Amino acid sequence: MARPASLALVAAIAALLSACSVTPPYQQPDMAVPMSFKEAGATWAPAAPADALDRGPWWELFQDAELNRLAEQVQLSNQNIAAAVAAYAQAQAVVRQQRAGLLPSVSLSGGATRTGGEGATRSGLSTQASLGVDWAPDLWGRLQSGVNSAQASAQASEADLASARLSAVGTLASAYFQLREADAEIELLQATVEGYERSLQIARNRYGAGVVAQTDVLQAQTQLANARADLATVRQNRARFEHALAVLTGRAPADFSLPRAQWVAAVPEVPLGVPSTLLQRRPDIAAAERAVAAANAQIGIQRAGYFPNLSLGASVGSGGSSVADLFKASTLVWSLGLSVAQTIFDAGATAARVEEAQAAREGRVAVYRQTVLTAFQTVEDQLTVLRTLQEQEPLRREAVAAAERTAQQLLNRYREGQVGYTEVVTAQASALSAQRALLQLQVNRQLAAVTLVQALGGGWQAPWQASAQTPQQASAQARP
Repeated sequence: MARPASLALVAAIAALLSACSVTPPYQQPDMAVPMSFKEAGATWAPAAPADALDRGPWWELFQDAELNRLAEQVQLSNQNIAAAVAAYAQAQAVVRQQRAGLLPSVSLSGGATRTGGEGATRSGLSTQASLGVDWAPDLWGRLQSGVNSAQASAQASEADLASARLSAVGTLASAYFQLREADAEIELLQATVEGYERSLQIARNRYGAGVVAQTDVLQAQTQLANARADLATVRQNRARFEHALAVLTGRAPADFSLPRAQWVAAVPEVPLGVPSTLLQRRPDIAAAERAVAAANAQIGIQRAGYFPNLSLGASVGSGGSSVADLFKASTLVWSLGLSVAQTIFDAGATAARVEEAQAAREGRVAVYRQTVLTAFQTVEDQLTVLRTLQEQEPLRREAVAAAERTAQQLLNRYREGQVGYTEVVTAQASALSAQRALLQLQVNRQLAAVTLVQALGGGWQAPWQASAQTPQQASAQARP
């Protein structure tokens, strides 16, 4: 009984030592977070309620039924999202694999052998069966650190999945709005072409009457040809956006068609919250933070190389000349074993691996901080863009109205022979340019709003960080 008792004592000591982890305690990297966004200013009015991004898919803020339908298709059929889902499933499998290393492994083996021959004095059957148990106690937390590292990597993969979804839907929304802007521009250019055709007919009539020179007709023809070429270019751009929407929704361009429809050029007010919410709301920031946690766990794994490894083994088996002999007590054989391994000299390889892991953690910390700073910059940039475009829109509308009146008045004066056709051409070109600039500004406002939503994280929140928050922290971050 002395040997089993000694082995039990060793196992108890190993279990006690397994709580002695050499992994440094993890702390999220510190970041200086501003109290508010600089470019929000007095002109930015956060939407009410402030939690609008949390109430449903963010793209519904634009109130476009067709966009909502396409966004749902992206969630199901986009191949980049499918790849991110597979990567997340793979990361979860790695976590389960690492956790399995904390538990003993049990093996069962058996066999039967028949011997004989002309020169043999005896022939017969021999059987054997054995049950073995092997366990390497996690004395210094190496295995648990591996689990922690794999779990942090899985959480980073979860954030990468959220990033893939956010990127795919954001790209879809941008392509959709540009397609709708192209529809509006096509309608404008078609009306312009019809107007230029009438102007060309007027010039021909006046030239036929001998009132004007042939140059008026040539100018009208040139203007009409340029407008038709612009119309062809816009139709080409629309086709490209339609092809992009097809691929984003997981379909071949030949199997996808989006009919022309009225463009909803509304720009929603996007709720900002406070800058600190970006640390939980941006998937790329969450993934970068989890990468720091995984790198921190790797330090413990490498530090465990300084200490000995201990493994315990036990087996019980039986053998005999028949299967029935396997169940006889007289044939039972058991064994218990303990092994300890310690590296005595490795020329500093273990120390080098520890230093490598520490440097890797510092690198991940720097990447995390840079990701946070870039996120703040993106939000501030888009706030500036939105504010500037909002200020420009009434001015663009005023310019369009003035240019249209000028073009119409000059055309009327041309009909009366008061001005030359060159002035008409110039005025009509200015009016068309002002109209197209207004359309471009409107779509730019929508694109900036999409980019702002993406910069704010699109309403996603890191679940592992949200669960660790206190009610006071959650309440503070929910304030607009």
